[in-house]
Amino acid sequence: MSSDWQLVKLSALGTFDRGKSKHRPRDAKHLYGGAYPFIQTGDITSAGGRIISYRQTYSEAGLAQSKLWPSKTLCITIAANIAETALLTFPACFPDSVVGFTVDPQKADVRFVEYLFRAFRDSVKRRAYGSAQENINLEVLRDLAFPVPGLQEQIIIADFLTLFDDRISLLRENNATLEAIAQALFKSWFVDFDPVRAKAEGLEPEGMDAATTALFPDSFEESGIGLVPRGWKCSTVGQSFILTMGQSPPGDTYNESGEGLSFYQGRTDFGFRFPTQRIFCSAPTRLAEAGDTLVSVRAPVGDVNIALEPCALGRGVASVRHPHGHQSFVFYSVRSLKTHFELYDGEGTVFGSINKKDFQALPVFLPGESLLEAFEGLVAPLDAGIENNERRLRALTQLRDTLLPRLISGQLRLPEAEAMVEEVDA
Repeated sequence: MSSDWQLVKLSALGTFDRGKSKHRPRDAKHLYGGAYPFIQTGDITSAGGRIISYRQTYSEAGLAQSKLWPSKTLCITIAANIAETALLTFPACFPDSVVGFTVDPQKADVRFVEYLFRAFRDSVKRRAYGSAQENINLEVLRDLAFPVPGLQEQIIIADFLTLFDDRISLLRENNATLEAIAQALFKSWFVDFDPVRAKAEGLEPEGMDAATTALFPDSFEESGIGLVPRGWKCSTVGQSFILTMGQSPPGDTYNESGEGLSFYQGRTDFGFRFPTQRIFCSAPTRLAEAGDTLVSVRAPVGDVNIALEPCALGRGVASVRHPHGHQSFVFYSVRSLKTHFELYDGEGTVFGSINKKDFQALPVFLPGESLLEAFEGLVAPLDAGIENNERRLRALTQLRDTLLPRLISGQLRLPEAEAMVEEVDA
């Protein structure tokens, strides 16, 4: 630790207060569905340091038995996945499984404190107690001490690290936009049949050139599943795609050293679009190729991703591939099977799963090859952009996480960190 850094208790930099959710039972319907964001532990864990979205809201009754915390409050989980942190970017409520930390602006930069928690999260977790479910209380948090520089240096370091988070957030936003465009096009063409409906009414499909318009029929015909575009084939996953169900290789072939192929076992390995790498397998038995669509087939069923690289498939994962490529069409087709997957993972199931026979029987539409090629021509570049952004995002995340603990503890000075970033950018 640098000589101008001091070991400081967090309680000297601000105040900790526990979230509030007084009403019992907590799932009372009248508490929810209003205008007040209600942040839960899962929202914090997945936020990447900044809470910019939420899944639940409180009503006026919910707010009355809780508290609205201001923007820039540091949220800290104290149960389940403890010591996960993120900053509010808007006023919000949260339950008593979350602690709010409000900094004294004359003593600390709240972003710096959040980075402190990221850097020292493992040591904070070791302070947890309890056997059934680990948790950590306010007294422990107030007693935590970290190496801290003066306020101006905190701001400078936080500004530097925030640049990483800004770039990462922008890449994620770009990916969400690209995927929304691709998803909307697939839905218009292959779910809502908008071009076919337009032609059936004697209209030109909106925003479509003449060559692409000519690829769509101008009428529908009856099928076993209702009206479908004339000439399109009502097929199944097994008839149209190549399905490979995963299989667990011997346990002694698993490793974390990077030997062999990335090994995916189910939903817990999945992130946005591309699964995250956690374990390797030196003797895989079932393989997926780069670009294959990956699907979780056990508890829960139907999470869908794409293989960023060749990988090994564990028992909880299957891969789907088109015999002639068309990777984007396969991905969005499998995504569109969500309601079918839910039948194998719904209420009443002890352990959700779908077997190969049932998976192969799931329905898909198969238009002509020319139309598939037209779709790929429009969507494949969007998917390639998402993949490129994902690779950049992972490189930035790795560099940030390498620099973070050294910067935040005073072991690495900012000019040295900036030089390392320049080398990577070069």
